[in-house]
Amino acid sequence: MNLKSQNDRAFFLPDGFSVTATEPWFKVKVEVIQSYLRAFVMNVSAKADEIVFVDLFSGSGLYSLGYQKEIFPGSSLASLSSELPITQWLLCERDPESLKLLHHRVEHVFHHKNVVILDLALSQLADKFRKIITPSKRGYTVAVFCLVDPFNLEIPLTTIDSFASLGFNFLMPFTFMLNERSNYQYYLREHPERLLRYLGLNNFERLAGVQNNLQFYKRIVRMYQNRMLVMGLNTALSVHKVESKLMQLPAYYIGLFSRHFSAKAIQEEANLSGQLQIELYE
Repeated sequence: MNLKSQNDRAFFLPDGFSVTATEPWFKVKVEVIQSYLRAFVMNVSAKADEIVFVDLFSGSGLYSLGYQKEIFPGSSLASLSSELPITQWLLCERDPESLKLLHHRVEHVFHHKNVVILDLALSQLADKFRKIITPSKRGYTVAVFCLVDPFNLEIPLTTIDSFASLGFNFLMPFTFMLNERSNYQYYLREHPERLLRYLGLNNFERLAGVQNNLQFYKRIVRMYQNRMLVMGLNTALSVHKVESKLMQLPAYYIGLFSRHFSAKAIQEEANLSGQLQIELYE
């Protein structure tokens, strides 16, 4: 893989290894995430002695529109090429093939940066982060930007809570399979245990009366936002258009959650720089 510069923007060339094909909206999502990351850094850099980027689901690092028609970096490699004043990158990936490719791509292009790649189970990461990340203390602040973008509902809220106890700030695109087959009934009837873990609940009382995918999706996001508020994090939601065969909705939410910084201020800065938010759909 080669990294070149064109009009002060970094772009990636094929490296001979497999690249994950995606839909066009996914590339825009990566750009939105980078807008949030830049806004976060701008808001915290004067207050923080260190800024750490954590990607809980890094993938292989490179993606393409169609069959390698246009190669572009995922959020982890995009953040590494951004030249933002980030002091450390912690990239997590558990799929063996994606992990191998991620190692290769980081070592080949970004070997000069402070990158740690982890293949631990989600349940083991909190203890590892405690050992790797310098804790904030009086007179010394470490700001952690944690991207949570798995494209599923598999990460338990208890795991997010354990990361929040470490002072993490979270950016979460609420994207998961939601279509005619993997519909609201699929989640409520066939895999209720996933929803219970994801929302940190023991019943579906607040999902009673849901009659379609759109109602289900919006209620899930609002319930998650409320759970984060209960955990003591302030929240901000933005909405972005999507045209996908996998997620058949008109738009999707991205949530920013922080205990120590203003989520609203960061979101407003991100939307000014990216100009990608559309009106909230109710």
